Amino acid sequence: MKLMLLLIAPLLVYGDNLKELIDFATKHNDLVHAKEYIKTSKEKEVESKQSSYFPTIDIGGFYKRDDDISPFQAGDVYSGYAKVGLDIYDGGKKSSLISQAKLSLISSDYDKKAYQKSLALQITHDFFTIKSLEALLNAREEANKSLKAQLSRISRFYQVRMATKDDVDRVQADFDTNIYKMESIRFQILSLKSQLELKVGKKIHTLEKSSFKKNDIYNYKLLDSTNALISQKSSIQKGAKALDSAYYPNFRVEDTYSVYQYERLDPNLVALNATPLSKQNTILFTLNFRVFDHQNIAKTKEAVLVNAQAINAQIEFQTKEQEVQYKLSLSRIKTARARIKSSQSALNSAKSAFETIEKKYNAGIVDYIVYLQSLTQKTNAKAQYESSLNDLEVAYATLYYYQAKEIQEELQ
Repeated sequence: MKLMLLLIAPLLVYGDNLKELIDFATKHNDLVHAKEYIKTSKEKEVESKQSSYFPTIDIGGFYKRDDDISPFQAGDVYSGYAKVGLDIYDGGKKSSLISQAKLSLISSDYDKKAYQKSLALQITHDFFTIKSLEALLNAREEANKSLKAQLSRISRFYQVRMATKDDVDRVQADFDTNIYKMESIRFQILSLKSQLELKVGKKIHTLEKSSFKKNDIYNYKLLDSTNALISQKSSIQKGAKALDSAYYPNFRVEDTYSVYQYERLDPNLVALNATPLSKQNTILFTLNFRVFDHQNIAKTKEAVLVNAQAINAQIEFQTKEQEVQYKLSLSRIKTARARIKSSQSALNSAKSAFETIEKKYNAGIVDYIVYLQSLTQKTNAKAQYESSLNDLEVAYATLYYYQAKEIQEELQ
């Protein structure tokens, strides 16, 4: 049974590629949920505004008691009523408020998409940073094997008095330093992986190899975050227009049907065999027109429009920023490709040099310092090459982000 568990354990711990992580995060990230709740709230607000076109129906009642009965009145009056009301004309207030709510909903939808794309880019950065650290760790582990072998070798030489204690201590110090650097890298990986798990919303075991399509298409459209601001500005302008409705006639009609019941009637009424109305239907037409408010509404509208101007300035800035970042993304790709070519040459050179120096060191032709320098160069060159490959992937992810694309759809 234990043997079976050992055999199937690796199958239970599966890896995640970048596309799977992004797809999961865009559905399960807590802040994505928050954006979705805000969007749902805006949808309910639109429905609420649209309901204002329908008639209103109210029911109610009252009880009135007078201790001293007035002439020809009742001491106790009971009443119940039903009232139907409808706004015939409101100066365009309702339509403006509905448009405002719809634009606010569109803005919230863009805002959610903008966050999802930003989150995808953050996850991509973390993903390839971890992959670069893992490559560095692998290079350190290879170096550790060489240092361990040399430590064992120099220890044997010391036992037969062919090396000094200083020689052993020097190799031991380098071996221990490399162990420390490996643990430091492991902590960096753990730290970044913990942050990645927070963004994705699930436990992550291993990261599978992932890469982007290398499409050099030189065009882009506005970011969703900018579109969100554009919709928000339009929403504010519609709200300002709704304020103007106060300066137009507001016409409303109401029909109220009431029933009454009385107790402790004035004896004079009883003597005359006269009773108050037991029911009544009342139709009420109201017309309201704002004549003077010392520019209260006008100043309120002005303040609202100034806020729209502030958002417009943000739109201008984000549009310019996107253009700058887009151009930088193209340059970043060129730089990454040049770095790959350079690091590939450095790695080939370092590998070849190490093979030669290792043979010479084992033969006693060169000293340990030369050997260690060559080993360090090979370790760094290998890590730099892997890192340069990951930098190219991040560069393309950044380009696709500023092209306003879905990053996960550009993965191979």
